[in-house]
Amino acid sequence: MARVHADITISLDGFVAGPNDGPGCGLGEGGERLHYWVFGGPWSYEHPTSGEGNSIDAEVLAGASEAGAVIVGRGMFDAGEAWGGKNPFDMPIFVLTNRITDDLPADFTYVTGIGEALAQARAVAGDRTVAIGGGADVIQQYLRAGVVDTLGIHIAPVVLGAGRPLFDGSFSADLRQLSCVQSPLATHLTYQVGGPGLSRTS
Repeated sequence: MARVHADITISLDGFVAGPNDGPGCGLGEGGERLHYWVFGGPWSYEHPTSGEGNSIDAEVLAGASEAGAVIVGRGMFDAGEAWGGKNPFDMPIFVLTNRITDDLPADFTYVTGIGEALAQARAVAGDRTVAIGGGADVIQQYLRAGVVDTLGIHIAPVVLGAGRPLFDGSFSADLRQLSCVQSPLATHLTYQVGGPGLSRTS
């Protein structure tokens, strides 16, 4: 059965997006700084240019592409304006939503309920990992459900001061650090969630 890996970028003070995130401003006010490591340097919604990046961040991104399916929430999907209606990844994307309408882009699979989304994602992923790609609410739901095997957190060297937190006090879990690599733009951490001697949820 496919393992489940949740993965997200946060600020040093724990936010995955700045204030007022939504369509046209998916990472919130000032939140572009979180993903400098993804784009290889400073970028913004108004000026979506990127730098050359570095080998460490590029290797982390390459590892993320090895998943067999990804699950995202409707909030992230809408904030990203459905990626222009085209799946930007080389894997199926399952969108968690309570609003399935005929006008949604056909390039994605829409599912109601985290259990059904995971079952469908595992069915197509085979032996590859199922990635839980965000946003924060979706990762929180899967952590509370106790089904996440590993958690990847990319800490950007920025303090946002406010926004959407990853850890909201609604769950707890024991973690074991598996890896830590650093670049000038992020610290990339991977944790085992639960397992021998560890508790997945409180």
